[in-house]
Amino acid sequence: MSEAVPGPDGLPRCPWAVGPADYTDYHDGEWGRPVHGDDALFERLSLEAFQSGLSWLTILRRREGFRRAFAGFRVHDVAAFTEADRGRLLADAGIIRNRTKVDATLANARLLAAWRPGELDELLWSFAPAAGAGRPAPADTGQVPASTAESAALAAELKRRGLRFVGPTTAYATMQACGLVNDHLAGCAFRTPLTDR
Repeated sequence: MSEAVPGPDGLPRCPWAVGPADYTDYHDGEWGRPVHGDDALFERLSLEAFQSGLSWLTILRRREGFRRAFAGFRVHDVAAFTEADRGRLLADAGIIRNRTKVDATLANARLLAAWRPGELDELLWSFAPAAGAGRPAPADTGQVPASTAESAALAAELKRRGLRFVGPTTAYATMQACGLVNDHLAGCAFRTPLTDR
């Protein structure tokens, strides 16, 4: 199993973050940091769904393309997309042109547009383990789960409310990305400042 390893600047990082600069930048500046706001959370949930079965690097390198194609992931704007917009998305080489994932993103936006402002934020964060009550900091990547009881419960609640493409693994990846859990390794230089929510 891999423990934290030195990055290009000598600082220890989670091993997946040492490699392409896209990974390092995402790890250092975004991954595991608290994210709030319905649009921002909709983006992360959607991108994690698009990542399913693919490398995260593929998503990171197309992220700006996704943002352009999906109107910055503004829920109400995406909810208003037409069948012509759907066709445009399925022809857009700047994103992942998976029909099931595109349709799920559009359906999720329509559903979320009917929720009250802040409801997605409130719902997702209600599944964050209480600060200090979670497991100890993982020492190596073998101690980082792919899903947890909380992510399974979150996925079940999202599905109960009608959202699509939100299984326990996608839910957990969203929790990691948005700071609901802190899976930076114990030896990672970027773990310490991320403990506050």
